[in-house]
Amino acid sequence: MSLRYHEIAEAGHRILNPITLDKLMLLGEVCRVRTSQRHLDLCCGKGELLCQWAKAYGITGTGVDISGYFLGEAAARAQELGVAGALRFVRADAATYAPTDGGDDAYDIVSCIGATWIGDGLVGTLDLMRRAVHPDGLLLVGEPYWITEPPDAAYESMGVGRDQLTSLYGTLERIESTGGSLVEMVLADGDSWDRYVAPQWWTITQWLAANPDDPDAEAMREFLDLARRSHLAYGRQYLGWGVFVVRP
Repeated sequence: MSLRYHEIAEAGHRILNPITLDKLMLLGEVCRVRTSQRHLDLCCGKGELLCQWAKAYGITGTGVDISGYFLGEAAARAQELGVAGALRFVRADAATYAPTDGGDDAYDIVSCIGATWIGDGLVGTLDLMRRAVHPDGLLLVGEPYWITEPPDAAYESMGVGRDQLTSLYGTLERIESTGGSLVEMVLADGDSWDRYVAPQWWTITQWLAANPDDPDAEAMREFLDLARRSHLAYGRQYLGWGVFVVRP
């Protein structure tokens, strides 16, 4: 799915993952986020995590994303919540944005919530994130996992390679293989998934009605049809998602 398709499908979202605002704030609580901590959010999307935590906890932070549209929304949200002075948003490839190697300007928290493709998977992404965090800091990584082993048809329908995801226990093993220690987690539920996926159907339907002759219209129709069928047939039953809190 191209970046433009994401920008169209998620135009109505504030949080670009299957996590609700309540659980986003719960994540801050379990991480013991406090004033004066510095936070780097890779693939920050519309910046809701940074904006909400800056307002609630007084953090400062940097959000990195490749989408100029999402970053514009993030900057507007920071202004809306009165935290623009505490945050900056950088348009860059998060896969190569690791400004430190644990030096004096390392961050207290480094997050990548739902975009482990930047490191070719969970293990590589944790290794990438570690470069920018204090040795006693926290890594927050959002990742899908299989609730139960899906049928063969699910892999093709959902566009997931057979070795790409693992079970919840397998996720722990992948984290531990990097030398990290899993210290907390906040998991999505079926409703969280519905609130992420189903509003995209509405948004795309509205976009198609307004842009029937757009060069991407046919591809968006195909994506909409596949997204509905895949979620209802397989995703709702087999696919979990969570944010895993890791000591590096």
